[in-house]
Amino acid sequence: MGASVTRTSADLTRSTATTTGTFDTAAATSAGDSSTSDHGRTAWADRVRELAEQRNAVILAHNYQIPEIQDIAHHTGDSLALSRQAAATDADIIVFCGVHFMAESAKILSPSKKVLIPDARAGCSLADSITAEQLREWKAEHPNALVVSYVNTTAEVKALTDVCCTSSNAVDVVNSLPADQEILFCPDQFLGAYVKRETGRENIRIWAGECHVHAGISAEQLTQQTQDNPSADLYIHPECGCANSALYLANEGLVPQDRVHMLSTGQMITRAQKQPQNKVLVATETGMLHQLHQAAPNIDFQAVNDRAECKYMKMITPEALVRCLETETDEVTVPENIANAARKSLEAMISIGSPGGAE
Repeated sequence: MGASVTRTSADLTRSTATTTGTFDTAAATSAGDSSTSDHGRTAWADRVRELAEQRNAVILAHNYQIPEIQDIAHHTGDSLALSRQAAATDADIIVFCGVHFMAESAKILSPSKKVLIPDARAGCSLADSITAEQLREWKAEHPNALVVSYVNTTAEVKALTDVCCTSSNAVDVVNSLPADQEILFCPDQFLGAYVKRETGRENIRIWAGECHVHAGISAEQLTQQTQDNPSADLYIHPECGCANSALYLANEGLVPQDRVHMLSTGQMITRAQKQPQNKVLVATETGMLHQLHQAAPNIDFQAVNDRAECKYMKMITPEALVRCLETETDEVTVPENIANAARKSLEAMISIGSPGGAE
């Protein structure tokens, strides 16, 4: 699977015994934990595996999680790949190491499963940029329009949506709708602009929302990085504020067009595994670099903005994961009427596009 890394028990033993990356020292200290040592990391990993087996729990981790969490998860990937894992799992418990809307989606797709999130405070600025009430008002202004919502939305917004999409299948989703059909696209303005450009459709109205992390990856930063690294390829997430600038650089011949790639995080991994270049500039949340380094260790991946870090994703710490498995608290629930309505839009999303690739 290009967009999802699946690990067996043997894989987990090998990877976590040599875990590297940033460890939450402050959290470990406050919890009275000595797990900043290699022995502590290994003991932590053993405890997570033991609890997951006891609970018959599957651990899903998004590509933006810290390395320790990515490496201990049974499946690490993007939104679409993890949604598919959640829908297909035979585990009794799903532990979603990501932000809240992702755990909600897992619950909607697997209503009979118990879904936990290690820290329920892990929100999303993009999901917060449109509410159900705002979407109702927007729909009332355009009663004949269909709503295409990015998966980075709340369950209530999904319940008012005709079909959800991810960054990898958004173009396919819009192209699956009649050419004369008016579309309301929400909430990400940069992804919406990309879809409008790629489809050539003028009947798409776009909500003015954004992910504060991706919006902060600026055109100026991208331009400077391309000047400093003239031979590097560019991996650009469509949510980025610099997405239009990347296409401008290519169209103006300032960067060869075949070096500019608009990709979801899952597509980045697939591309990296086939990448002929030895240096790549990456415009997305910095947690993605861990998966890219694992997929293609011989490539020099550099962040366009090395401060593009989602504080919500980083709230899922090793200590929080252990606590979640031990106590089974921070359970995610979705009212049945909302879940039933939202499930239709999510299932439509899962059925469209290639198996890999999403946020």
